[in-house]
Amino acid sequence: MPAPLLTTPSLSLSEVVREMLARHPDALTVSTCGFTSRELFNAADRPENFYLVGSMGMSAPVALGLALARPDRTVIALDGDGSLLMNLSVLPLVAASGTKLLHVVVDNGMHESTGGQATVQRSDFVALALAAGYRSAVRVETSAELSAADLTAAPALLHAITGPRADGPGRRVTHTPQEIVARVRAAANRPTL
Repeated sequence: MPAPLLTTPSLSLSEVVREMLARHPDALTVSTCGFTSRELFNAADRPENFYLVGSMGMSAPVALGLALARPDRTVIALDGDGSLLMNLSVLPLVAASGTKLLHVVVDNGMHESTGGQATVQRSDFVALALAAGYRSAVRVETSAELSAADLTAAPALLHAITGPRADGPGRRVTHTPQEIVARVRAAANRPTL
């Protein structure tokens, strides 16, 4: 059973995205479909971002492929609670990979991009990740917890409890799928500092 929420969620998807970009400015980042990809696109459209427009449940598998292809790079899977629930079988695959993958699950308790339908229940993604073999997993509910989260032992999972959006969803991703792939391929093949 997941731990109850301590308070009304104070974190937002925007805060989580900004924190990950600040911590890992050179990471290859794969974002799930809908508002999550829009948030990443509006926060910092960069060649390292792989926007999965219309591919719910696939951010962690695609991120895992990138991490296996480029083991020298940090790769972030920017996932949602509904998206991960569609593909829980990815957890043991990520855990067994030994890659520098950071799996960020932004959990607002709903499928917000499709109308706000509630997910089945709040899931304990930390317990699921640790049971699958992730080296570390942390649940955060506040900005202070997010800033303090230690995610150095990878693969790692960050379970960020957020509230629903307070503002609009932001601009849609303007790149075609072909452009997104070409940009990410070029960014993935560039040498890192």
